[in-house]
Amino acid sequence: MADRRGLLIILSSPSGAGKSTLARRLRAWDETIEFSVSATTRKRRAGETDGKDYHFYDEARFRDMVSKGEMLEHAHVFGHFYGSPAAPVKAAIRAGRDVLFDVDWQGEQQIRNSDLGRHALSIFILPPSIPELRRRLIARGQDSGDVILGRMAKSWDEISHWGAYDYVLINDDLDATEERLKTIVSAERLRREQQPGLQGHVRRLHSEFGEMT
Repeated sequence: MADRRGLLIILSSPSGAGKSTLARRLRAWDETIEFSVSATTRKRRAGETDGKDYHFYDEARFRDMVSKGEMLEHAHVFGHFYGSPAAPVKAAIRAGRDVLFDVDWQGEQQIRNSDLGRHALSIFILPPSIPELRRRLIARGQDSGDVILGRMAKSWDEISHWGAYDYVLINDDLDATEERLKTIVSAERLRREQQPGLQGHVRRLHSEFGEMT
């Protein structure tokens, strides 16, 4: 039996708040943290590897897995299905390995309501301000002006769900936010529910106490 159960670490934020950078830094801090590889029904693109970038399933297989409860969360986005297969996550949790999820609030709720929800740790990343959020989207140079406008329009709906998360961090300083994130993960790993060996240890203490009386 592993010394502890793994955590399902869920990071959510509006685009531009720094979630992806924080996820990379968290995994660099502890390389044992696994990134959940999503499944999708979209076609594989050039350079993508099945099982590494995504699990590429046809729609029939994907729907079958959903009907059997084999997806922790799933969504239909731009004509394709995306989701998180449950089996590899369950194996990691049992082995004491943490799994990192980059999902929106709907994905967070599905994971929270799954049979692994008791191991979930959800963290929402807020920007310091809306003008700063827009500045970051422009500065990263990945999107057209129209796409940025679309992301900004969607950001408030995403932010409005901040109250459903275990922790909320304002990313006004990336290094400081990283340290707070690592502190949260370190503390959550010590939750009583995450330490399956505690009950046996207390029984041993009780037995040893009895031997002394």
